[in-house]
Amino acid sequence: MQTIKSFTPATTVILQWLIWKKYFDWRIWASLIPIVGGILLTSITELSFNMLGFCAALFGCLATSTKTILAESLLHGYKFDSINTVYYMAPFATMILAVPALLLEGPGVMEWVYTCPSLFTSLVIIFGSGVLAFCLNFSIFYVIHSTTAVTFNVAGNLKVAVAVTCSWLIFRNPISLMNAVGCSITLVGCTFYGYVRHMLSHQTPGTPRTPRSKIELIPLTNDKLDDKV
Repeated sequence: MQTIKSFTPATTVILQWLIWKKYFDWRIWASLIPIVGGILLTSITELSFNMLGFCAALFGCLATSTKTILAESLLHGYKFDSINTVYYMAPFATMILAVPALLLEGPGVMEWVYTCPSLFTSLVIIFGSGVLAFCLNFSIFYVIHSTTAVTFNVAGNLKVAVAVTCSWLIFRNPISLMNAVGCSITLVGCTFYGYVRHMLSHQTPGTPRTPRSKIELIPLTNDKLDDKV
């Protein structure tokens, strides 16, 4: 799953380039190679292939990329803020998940309600989980609002490398040489990506690039230079 998910930054760039006709500097494309490749090296040693799981992970990768791109369009192009985006997203998410939840987990939930030894404690845990989920979604949209969809997905790959490193430092979980090399490559790639973003945001604006098609005029990013490149 993590091997396929590591392609999310590249998928986000490709979808924005193909469908939304957004321009990316060649250095952004180049920085994605070590970011994606490092996570591939980190996770491919534990690869256990299953076609159904592969298709599900691939669909999840495309769905995640599409979600972050649409969130960027709302937050930058239509000037939404993080809390408004969560406010409008939550009812639709509830409607989408309500029917599958009732069909797949309804009987199990009812059985749990009648057999649970401490219902109040469990409900507190569930409510706390909901609060954390809200904070997670709010922070996701805040990061996308402050940066871009690509930067958010790059940070997701960085998170994996940091998690593997921390598991070795704190819990002394064994990692192979391939895992260590993959984490190092990802950290270098994320550093290079941050450097490229910094350089592009501080370069002197030149002659504005003419949009290649009308679809480029659709609001996707705000007026900051670093969000246009």
